[in-house]
Amino acid sequence: MRRINLWLEENTGLTAEFYHDLFYTVGVVLVLWLLSRMLLWAIFRRENDLRKQYQWRRFTNYAVTGLSILLLSNIWFNGFESIATFLGLLSAGLVLALREPLLSMTGWLYILWKRPFRIGDRVQVGDTIGDVIDIQLFQFTLNEIRGWVDADQATGRVVNVPNARLFTVSQANYNYGFPFVWHEIPVCITFESNWQKAKSILEEVTGRHAEQLSEAAVQQVKRQSQRHLIFYEDLQPKLFTTVRENGIQLTMRYLCGIMRRRQSSHLIWEEVLTQFLAAPDIQFAYPTTRFYQGPAGQGAEPPSEAI
Repeated sequence: MRRINLWLEENTGLTAEFYHDLFYTVGVVLVLWLLSRMLLWAIFRRENDLRKQYQWRRFTNYAVTGLSILLLSNIWFNGFESIATFLGLLSAGLVLALREPLLSMTGWLYILWKRPFRIGDRVQVGDTIGDVIDIQLFQFTLNEIRGWVDADQATGRVVNVPNARLFTVSQANYNYGFPFVWHEIPVCITFESNWQKAKSILEEVTGRHAEQLSEAAVQQVKRQSQRHLIFYEDLQPKLFTTVRENGIQLTMRYLCGIMRRRQSSHLIWEEVLTQFLAAPDIQFAYPTTRFYQGPAGQGAEPPSEAI
């Protein structure tokens, strides 16, 4: 062996220590590669979900990469002075290599501890809105609503959101602290319409289709709202009047069940259309252009044609 080392030093100019380190490097890389292949083979035998297989493959690659960097550093840079230093660098390397999975695990602990949402809640995370149907170690799953579908109805897609996103984007919970949402429907009528009569019709329609809360339910809602510093003095439907450029806007505001926004809008609009069409003194407003011509002989120009 000594003769081999001397021959290598004489013919290559490299020391025996270099070849020693090179031998251990090849051994470490080979052992880690074999361990990762065996681990993935054992996992894939029991796990048929392609998404979970992908997650395990990515996790294993990160772990092997981090361990390789630390072990090769130990070989080529004369080792570590103590076990504590080695463990500290190992932990730092693992944190860097497994940043996203560790953030997702921390997000999972955050969900369990702070309860920003539970299974069954309707939430918005960034631009994604849906109902929570599953919470796992690395991700939570939403049954998506909206997207290309108008109003709050399911698209048919299931969205997996990494738990780590909870620390980087804002979240909204439709259920948290208040079991209903406020919904508004604007209706615009012409200035010539009988707006008092239209307002009376809309108040009756809104009252029939708004959420009917018992006194006990009202008190419960108020207690929950005060607990989370959300104060509503009156939970009854309201109607607000505003003047717009093309007419008078009457806005219905009422409490609605989280899952009933589109259905309640559908029922209200059908009844409003029926009653307004039966009232000749109420007309819907829409963008129009009017031209006036002065009396003949007074130099008034004929009206121009609208395009």
